[in-house]
Amino acid sequence: MEKAIITAAITGSIHTPSMSAYLPITPKQIADEAVQAYEAGAAVVHIHARNPETGQPSSDVELMREIVSDIKSRCNVVICVTTGGGLGMTVEERLRPIPVLKPELASCNFGSINFNISRGLEVVDTFKYDWEPKYLEMTKDLIFPNTFKSLEQYVKTFAENGTKPEFEIYDSGMVYNLAHMIQQGHVKKPVYLQFVLGILGSIMPSANNLVFLYNIVKEAIGNFTWSVCAAGRFQMPMCTMSLIMGGNARVGLEDSLYVSKGVPAKSNAEQVGKIIRIAHELSLETATPDEARQILGLKGLDKVNF
Repeated sequence: MEKAIITAAITGSIHTPSMSAYLPITPKQIADEAVQAYEAGAAVVHIHARNPETGQPSSDVELMREIVSDIKSRCNVVICVTTGGGLGMTVEERLRPIPVLKPELASCNFGSINFNISRGLEVVDTFKYDWEPKYLEMTKDLIFPNTFKSLEQYVKTFAENGTKPEFEIYDSGMVYNLAHMIQQGHVKKPVYLQFVLGILGSIMPSANNLVFLYNIVKEAIGNFTWSVCAAGRFQMPMCTMSLIMGGNARVGLEDSLYVSKGVPAKSNAEQVGKIIRIAHELSLETATPDEARQILGLKGLDKVNF
């Protein structure tokens, strides 16, 4: 087995500031958390930007540039830039960082789903900002759009800028979307997939479902490199199962605000440290950033535009 790649998804666009005092908001907070995750053993950090005044997900490329430039100045961690952005953003907003920053790695969501995070309304009594309850409520009527036209636009832009796609697979149909795009010549193998489990509107997080997804990718695509992330309390169990099955793992405050049952995570590094301890108990070695670059076939940090 190759060494396991541990990714930390630092802030995301699902949780809102009122849900956790530890959710990083400002560019400095996000960069600090990313560097601490690297120091804890993460080979990759997945980055979203937020409005530093309100914590609302932001498509401002200059905010993203500030974050990733700060991280790069302090360590050699692989930086995976989001093109999921924030819920409700246009495709153009979400794709904007790629031609500007030319990152080594970026997320590429490979199909449209209902994306309901309105249950967040049940866990907060008082919100700090007016945008938070409105944002959560609107997802009851939200489709996260990733049409075949936009998928072609995404993979073309990635190829033009030397950015490796991390294909986000939320449900089984997205596997066949990817197989089709490979067949049509829009995507070249080998591919790197991330199974995203537990979003309301997509596949449930369970052992059976993870095995199912793995098997249909093998059938439809062949050999591939893969990782798992899972929402909330399913984060550590599903990431552990991924490691057991020979996959990689993503943890971080984007996916869960807890480090164990009832115990809030005070940092991304806490979650990274925990999954690395689990990997070591399974006699698995974890990859350095440069080893992750080799495994994933990335272009190198010297070829980004930040």
